[in-house]
Amino acid sequence: MQIRVGYELIYACPQPTPMILMLNIHFTRVSDLVVADHILTSPSTPMSAYRDGFGNWCSRIIAPPGKIRIATDALVNDPGTPDPVAPTAYQHTVEGLPAETLVYLLGSRYCETDRLSETAWSLFGKTPPGWPRVQAICDFVHDHIHFGYEHARSTKTALEALNEGRGVCRDYTHLAIALCRCMNIPARYCTGYLGDIGVPPAPEPMDFSAWFEAFLGGSWHVFDPRNQVPRIGRILIAQGRDAADVPLSHAFGPNVLEGFKVWTEEVPAPAG
Repeated sequence: MQIRVGYELIYACPQPTPMILMLNIHFTRVSDLVVADHILTSPSTPMSAYRDGFGNWCSRIIAPPGKIRIATDALVNDPGTPDPVAPTAYQHTVEGLPAETLVYLLGSRYCETDRLSETAWSLFGKTPPGWPRVQAICDFVHDHIHFGYEHARSTKTALEALNEGRGVCRDYTHLAIALCRCMNIPARYCTGYLGDIGVPPAPEPMDFSAWFEAFLGGSWHVFDPRNQVPRIGRILIAQGRDAADVPLSHAFGPNVLEGFKVWTEEVPAPAG
């Protein structure tokens, strides 16, 4: 199947404002691009790019005073299959983990492992290790947090999401990541596109999505505590320790986001 993805972001800046954009599809999906996700700006603005420490593709611009439109419209090949499930994937001992996964055991800006460790062990210490333990964490988070965009707050941490019981997909993800790390399971934050393919359309406007990956049985596996079912058409943009590592945009100066649209939809196959 093919999926059309894209966005339109409109910022208003009172002065020339440097920005970092993390909006390109992850390098692991580049070979699936049928129409490339080039970032287009209006007015046209010089752009340079680099890879960050997690391998994400980042772009740099200086937004001019006034309004700037940042957009793309891409086409992606996708296998059209749900997220893989591996219920027998085992949990590594800490000493047996690959060195590159260890950073995803540590506390981070939004995932306070030091303040959640006791809670995590009291809730999940007797669950079977490995996939069943991560699934138990996702079940708990899914049932504990009530979803609503009105509950979004850019400063909300995993502990605050636990205490408040309300949030958006990033809050589900931060809490599940923190609880996994407390249980010695590496977990990393993911952001990308996820449309309503194979499920009833959501009533809310389309947005970018957050989920996480846990390292089990020698590889990374997708978990989505907000949706809690394997989904079709998940397209990764960036990975990191938490949302602080993968902001869609970071402006170094005052700005106002005046327009925000995201789309991700299956393209019907040609007739005949």
